[in-house]
Amino acid sequence: MTAQAHKISGLTGHQGAIYALEQGPEKDILFSGGADKLITAWNLSTLENLPFQANFPAPVYSICYIPEQKLLLAGTSAGSIHVIDLENKKEVKILQHHTAQIFDIRYSLRHRSFYSVGGDGNFAHCSLDSLSLLRIKKLTESKLRQIDISSDESELAIASGDGSIILLDLENMNQKIQFQAHQFSANAVKYHPNKTLLLSGGKDALLKAWDLEKGCVNTKTTAAHNFAIYDIQFNPEQTLFATASRDKTIKIWDATSLEFLLRISSEKQEGHINSVNTLFWNTVPSCLVSAGDDRSLLVWEVKAN
Repeated sequence: MTAQAHKISGLTGHQGAIYALEQGPEKDILFSGGADKLITAWNLSTLENLPFQANFPAPVYSICYIPEQKLLLAGTSAGSIHVIDLENKKEVKILQHHTAQIFDIRYSLRHRSFYSVGGDGNFAHCSLDSLSLLRIKKLTESKLRQIDISSDESELAIASGDGSIILLDLENMNQKIQFQAHQFSANAVKYHPNKTLLLSGGKDALLKAWDLEKGCVNTKTTAAHNFAIYDIQFNPEQTLFATASRDKTIKIWDATSLEFLLRISSEKQEGHINSVNTLFWNTVPSCLVSAGDDRSLLVWEVKAN
């Protein structure tokens, strides 16, 4: 398999680094948030900035949109989660369970819950119905960087700043396993959609695959980037995945073989000129969106053959 990437557009408007991208209320709507303390909305069909804009008292590090309840959750550098009712266009709650940056928020309809991790090393579990805290647990003295939930919503994986990956059972919230994945910080974690594998990316610039059926045995390690990996995202067809790095590049990989296919850089494809912090692979229209420290969202057409 080979891959090609063509830059469709560069979307500008943020006045600071962008840390988060999230699906909006329509298939072609995307939310972005960052250091300028704003969440902005974009139409990926028209490639335009939409009138929607939400302002916060601190930089936005994470976004989680819950379409079933039309709620937008914004995690900030101050450790607060702001809950926005999009239907009524108002903030309905501020949760202050963390004392440092909230790096990720994810939700499970099956368990009527949402989960957050932060720079304080705490994992918080909240109710989707009452929007209140159910439990909070200190998992590490380091930062907790990213969450992913398995496709059947039975398990949750957390990338930790101490280099470990932590798996929690979402049925009873017990820890299933914690294993050392990277020498330095583990920044990104992603369940493979078609295999019993977990992918992780770290500050060590390594991309690793872990066999979940064999107790998280490392099956593949790749020197993927020159600097830290910050995100891993699969395309809607689940045939490719992309990695984002502090080395200013995006890399495209074969989802079946986990082999490298394409490097997207500023030199060859007019890519990012600073760290790439986050990725989002949209369905309609089909495109990959990347964002980072250069304050821009780049929209890519990625094809494989």
